[in-house]
Amino acid sequence: MTAPVPGAGFALAAGAADNLVTFEVNGPDGTPASAVVVLLAVTVLSVAPSLMLLMTSFTKMLVVLSLTRNALGLQTSPPTQVLTGLALFLTIFVMTPVLTEVNDVALQPYLDGRLDLAQAVDVGVVPLREFMLAHTRGEELALVTRAAELPLPAARDEVPLTTLIPAFVLSELRSAFVIGFVVFVPFLVIDLVVSSALMSMGIMMLPPVVISLPFKLLLFVLVDGWGLLVTALVGSYAT
Repeated sequence: MTAPVPGAGFALAAGAADNLVTFEVNGPDGTPASAVVVLLAVTVLSVAPSLMLLMTSFTKMLVVLSLTRNALGLQTSPPTQVLTGLALFLTIFVMTPVLTEVNDVALQPYLDGRLDLAQAVDVGVVPLREFMLAHTRGEELALVTRAAELPLPAARDEVPLTTLIPAFVLSELRSAFVIGFVVFVPFLVIDLVVSSALMSMGIMMLPPVVISLPFKLLLFVLVDGWGLLVTALVGSYAT
């Protein structure tokens, strides 16, 4: 008979005919084994970029900031890394209440052994689901539901995650483009005025963007453009 091999969540048992290897998720005190916690942490880190893009406000933040840079006529300033970092920290600021609730109702009870993995996942997805539902339009939900050839649910709370996530992303992109359009309009007016002035003076060889760029930067600074933009983005998630 083969003696059990001690390990973090592993046990080896011998049967009459063959050896059976069993895997214990929880440790002796009912809490998850250290090997399981490490495995889950690595898994979460591997899918974290996808979760951040599809289930948080990151996509909207980054698209709006990129459109603002294009509206100003700047190609590389601010750098993409700066815009991505700003979008990341704005996302953390917006998502902090949701992530705190996930930690309180799912992660900590699971680490304490009060919930198993399946229960923790079911409970932890509820705050994220409520956040996405609150910022998803019914039109996008109906569009994705019809595209998947599924029956329309009787209530918004019955929408499956496979339908809710793409509908949420579509709603975020729509909101980002609406904000981008509002940002583009004043700078487009400046470009038209400068172009008309150059045409009236017969200056054909000088690109209008060379003259309009300082005026657009001056306007953006005078109205505190970054402050207004960040306030609008964060305020769009206020409940």
